[in-house]
Amino acid sequence: MTGTQEPDLHEQHEGPTQEAEDEEDDGEKVRVSVEEEELENKGEGGEEKEREELPYPTLAPVVLLALTQTSPPRSWCLRVVCHPYPLLHRVSILAILLNCVTLGMFHPDFYSSNHFTLILYTLDDGIFAFFAGEMVVKMVALGVIGQKGYLGDTWNRLDFFIVIVGMLEYSLDGHNVSLSAIRTVRVLRPLRAINRVPSMRILVTLLLDTLPMLGNVLALCFFVFFIFGIVGVQLWAGLLRNRCFMGDDFRMYNISFLNGYYRPDGTDDHPFICSMERENGMLRCSDVPRRRVGRTYCSLSAEDAHSETGLTVDGPVSCVNWYQYYNECRAGEINPHKGAINFDNIGYAWIAIFQVITLEGWVDIMYYVMDAHSFYNFIYFIFLIIVSSPKKTPTDLSQNVKLI
Repeated sequence: MTGTQEPDLHEQHEGPTQEAEDEEDDGEKVRVSVEEEELENKGEGGEEKEREELPYPTLAPVVLLALTQTSPPRSWCLRVVCHPYPLLHRVSILAILLNCVTLGMFHPDFYSSNHFTLILYTLDDGIFAFFAGEMVVKMVALGVIGQKGYLGDTWNRLDFFIVIVGMLEYSLDGHNVSLSAIRTVRVLRPLRAINRVPSMRILVTLLLDTLPMLGNVLALCFFVFFIFGIVGVQLWAGLLRNRCFMGDDFRMYNISFLNGYYRPDGTDDHPFICSMERENGMLRCSDVPRRRVGRTYCSLSAEDAHSETGLTVDGPVSCVNWYQYYNECRAGEINPHKGAINFDNIGYAWIAIFQVITLEGWVDIMYYVMDAHSFYNFIYFIFLIIVSSPKKTPTDLSQNVKLI
């Protein structure tokens, strides 16, 4: 009996000790986790206290790898930028206004040795130096990158771009490099005022935010112009090159003083665009007016003049009407207005359509097409103007037509 009871007592003795060890391990783990939480809370509390102790808690504690908010020169720059009465802000607005005046007084002799131009040149250099200094001060105060940094703001990035391009201009000056494209960036300097005037900044931001909403309107305009452009290319591609040429039968005569095709007044400012036989245009080569020498209209033919004058010089009384031999209508090489107005491809068609919807010179384009193709082409242009400019009344259109 005793032999059988001893193992049970031994097991009972070992059981409580193992449970006690497990409880001690759990207690140590809980104690360690509590200590870690306390350390984390102390660390977070310390960071919050440090942030609260900073002069400017919303700004970065350290910028440019070493400058804290209390170390000079950053502390000086912070006082200038974050001052309750922003003197730098007001001086910047005055500099922008002065820069607008200097840019408005620009003239071709801006870089000459004139006393007045030298003053303007000096003011321009001083204004640029102020803008560059302002950028450096803000970079030291706010930092360069980051959400609260200088380049974290979109308008500051615009200021940065203007200053960098100005530095590029000064660095390339005197190196025989064309700076006209770089100097055009100066016109962006007045835009710096948007960043200085909060109400203007809000208004411009709202306008920029509404631009995506105009996407559907722009898509509709593009679709309309594309349809009209395709119609113009399909109907009138190459027709505005039609000119009245002289036939090969009359090359035997001494007509070197004549042009290869008929040009009113000897120029292409107002071209005579003819219609081929397969088209129903308003002008044919038979409509070419008679040649005139002085105040005399020529009426002789080449055969009559050959027997009388030998075709040497046109006299004041009798002269040859060489224009009657411009009787062959075919495509030339030049379109009206030095090649700018035509419907040879969709690109040039859009240019012509844009000129039509501006109502500047659209009647000339309409008459060119009517002369070369058909009288009823006016329907295309009237409908285009009504679609693109609905505020125009028929009275306005008729007044534009009567001006021609």
